[in-house]
Amino acid sequence: MTRVLLLGGTTEASRLARVFAEAGVDAVFSYAGRTSLPKAQPLPTRVGGFGGAEGLARYLREAAITQVVDATHPFAAQMSRNAITACQITGVPLLAFERAPWAPEVEDQWQRVPDIEAAVAALPQAPSRIFLAIGKQNLSTFASAPHHHYLLRLVDTPGALPLPDAFAIIARGPFSIAEDEALLTTHRITHVVAKNSGGEGAEAKLVAARRLRLPVIMIDRPVLPDRNVTDSIEAVMAWIYHGADLGV
Repeated sequence: MTRVLLLGGTTEASRLARVFAEAGVDAVFSYAGRTSLPKAQPLPTRVGGFGGAEGLARYLREAAITQVVDATHPFAAQMSRNAITACQITGVPLLAFERAPWAPEVEDQWQRVPDIEAAVAALPQAPSRIFLAIGKQNLSTFASAPHHHYLLRLVDTPGALPLPDAFAIIARGPFSIAEDEALLTTHRITHVVAKNSGGEGAEAKLVAARRLRLPVIMIDRPVLPDRNVTDSIEAVMAWIYHGADLGV
């Protein structure tokens, strides 16, 4: 018998959940619990952390999980590391479903940086208007550059912001290129800071920045230990049913 734990929180994870439900796969969808109103899924759903790698390993045993599919955000590095460790502890096979990163086009003005701290260091010295398209988890790091105006777009109302000069828009994507071009123009944005999460749902801001010839500070994905990775739903389904026969 197969029982799959689907670690979600992305558009791709929701797509997998629909495919699992339609195929009758016995699966549990897991949300980290970082948004107050997560999208409903067609699978039994749990919300919240596991308590680190050991807690996840305990859950895998108690819930009789036979396979884990990690379809979390490419920047949810700690969750992915915990999944790798927990699956090593329990011997449960793990497959990561990961969308390809974005790549710059000729017209793009990207400056690639390795992490959040490097993104702060790459900001211009003169006061500028920054579209900080990184979610809410790392906003406090940018408090060390308080002379900029920051535009934020968040899924949930953030409460008190750690930035002295910031304006937050509460909205859930995906957004169109026209919407993002209007957003950048209306707020007189001079620079965009983004994580290289990849996928189509959040790419519009990059196309808008390209059209407006705005510089983009692009944060590279965190480096993870080696693991089996695919970007194909068909490969995920074959792996669930045939496992090692896939060679992934």
